[in-house]
Amino acid sequence: MFTGIDEVDWTSLRHAYGSARDVPGLLRGLASAETAERAAALDGMYGAVHHEGNVYDSTLACVPFLLALAADERVRERGGLVDLLVSIGECASAEGVAARAGVVVRAGAAVRAGAEVFVRLTGDPDAGVRRAAATAVVRFLDEPARVLALLRERLTVERNDRLVIALVENLGHFARRHPQQAARAVELLAALSGPPHGPGPRLAALGQLASCAPERLPADLVPTVLGLVGERSAQHPCRPGAAGASGVHSLVDRLRRLRPSDEEGTRLLRTLHTALDDRLPDRITLLHGQLTSPAPTDRCNAVLLAAALFREWRGDHSATVALIAEQLRPEEHEDRGRLRDTAVSVLADLFALAAPAADRLHALVASHPDEWIRRWRPEAPLLAGPLHALARSGDPRAVPVLAEVLAEPVVPRDLGAAVADLGAPAAPLAPALRRALAAVPLGSPDTATPLLSALRALRDTESLPEVVRVLDAARRAARTGHGDRPLRAAIETLAAFGAGAREAVPVLRGLLDGEHALAAADALWAVEGDTSAVLHVLLRELTHEDHWRRTLAARSLELLGPAAHPALPALRRAIETGSAAERAAAGCAVCRITGEVEPAVGGALRSAWAERPRTRTAIATCLTALGPTAAPLRDLAATELAGPRRHTARPGGHGSHDIPRDEELLRVCRGVVEGT
Repeated sequence: MFTGIDEVDWTSLRHAYGSARDVPGLLRGLASAETAERAAALDGMYGAVHHEGNVYDSTLACVPFLLALAADERVRERGGLVDLLVSIGECASAEGVAARAGVVVRAGAAVRAGAEVFVRLTGDPDAGVRRAAATAVVRFLDEPARVLALLRERLTVERNDRLVIALVENLGHFARRHPQQAARAVELLAALSGPPHGPGPRLAALGQLASCAPERLPADLVPTVLGLVGERSAQHPCRPGAAGASGVHSLVDRLRRLRPSDEEGTRLLRTLHTALDDRLPDRITLLHGQLTSPAPTDRCNAVLLAAALFREWRGDHSATVALIAEQLRPEEHEDRGRLRDTAVSVLADLFALAAPAADRLHALVASHPDEWIRRWRPEAPLLAGPLHALARSGDPRAVPVLAEVLAEPVVPRDLGAAVADLGAPAAPLAPALRRALAAVPLGSPDTATPLLSALRALRDTESLPEVVRVLDAARRAARTGHGDRPLRAAIETLAAFGAGAREAVPVLRGLLDGEHALAAADALWAVEGDTSAVLHVLLRELTHEDHWRRTLAARSLELLGPAAHPALPALRRAIETGSAAERAAAGCAVCRITGEVEPAVGGALRSAWAERPRTRTAIATCLTALGPTAAPLRDLAATELAGPRRHTARPGGHGSHDIPRDEELLRVCRGVVEGT
């Protein structure tokens, strides 16, 4: 297994944390008879040698030894080693690999050269090895006919349903990877999607057909799928929260414990939903069937899948939200914490769209006062899920609860965001917020940040003396490397107060030459509207080496309107040479300064709109302000309103504010169109 390992100059090779001198020990640890030592070694491989999916020269050097370990039946848990090899090998086919280091390509080639090892392992006595090996063969054996024959053979002899599901998924991958051979693979999938095969393999086959041959799906797809889901649950009951091995030996084990309790079921249905894509009526009907299933695990899976649909697609989701709210019923709490917590988490990310669930959320908050706050020592606490979701929905019933939370010794660090989400109904909290801000020790201004955020959202000018007091304390702390966050929060709060913060003008003027000059200039303009006091600061920032500082400066100049006329030459240069975000900000500024959409500026805004969707709300806001002169770009807003997909939808991840950001864009675009 380790022939030649000492001949490699590991000290000259690198991994995520520097020299790879420790890698031989990790490789030997993978062959240990001790479970804990093997687990620690696998952690080390993922944590350093293949850190976050990266490939280093040490990763390449490990491939021959990993192949040897995977092929040796004396080594335990070899399925995990094959999984590691698959992950390393797939990096070479990842998007953008041509622009990456040659070591990635060489590592992919090294894994591909071991394809015969994977072929042999497809018949290994260990089920985990067989599963991983089939995945590797489909990806790295460059003989399509042989791969298909091997999959067909394994499907004939395999009796383990979980392995059959893996084989079906690999068959779908094969069809997508080898279009010329896809027809034979599709015939196999079609056969596997019907009786006498079990519900799990049939669901897997339907998901793969939806991806590579949707015309072969049955006409009664939704009832068929719901029937299979119910049949599968009856055969394999799984209570949410009960899954996972009892022994946790490594970081990999711990991460697996955090996965859905029915990971296989979640994956099967997610594959189908993803492939159905814009067939929203089918997807919604399917979700509603799952959400009313008698099996809590099926409902939990449906909640997760509904979240993905909400994040990607616009529309009236109130009926689906109401069904998710039903998962919060008191009778669902007992022994079903995962279902409840999952539902609350999804509802929290919906913000105002969670309004149909507000009654259930409020009942949950009222019945569990011990769960209003989540403590994360030594960090400041957070609002707990149900209260967090209720406040984000904008429901005023959260206000009295937040008042009680404010009486706690430590204010949750997301309180300000909760008040902002509630808006005007949170106004009764202002006196308590002022008292809490007055009690902040001057030596620890950091604790003031959530209070400042809340008072900013309420535009509570009565708190001005306390805001200025905190600003002075934070300014002193900033000189010693502390207090940056409360200082910025205080400046932004004064900006929100506008003319009501005139007493703070001298303090703000004193900040125009420091690190927070741009924020201070914005606040000063909001308070007194004196162009002469801030224009020189914004012009200076507009030439800063940091493109983000330049972008922020352009956004500030937009607010000045015609008074920022001296900035036009620099703004036009930014339109020609800047990033999409910078072009959008500079273009909007030029429009507001000149009062029109110049042809070159219009082209820049169109390109930024398409290239960087997150600029759309700022551009649409600018068009709203322009009124009739925005006509050359009004079609952008009309097209956006007609699109069913959220502008924030993107592969590979999402943010907790994606849905409200998209809803805000739609609101602004309606204003643009209605302003014709």
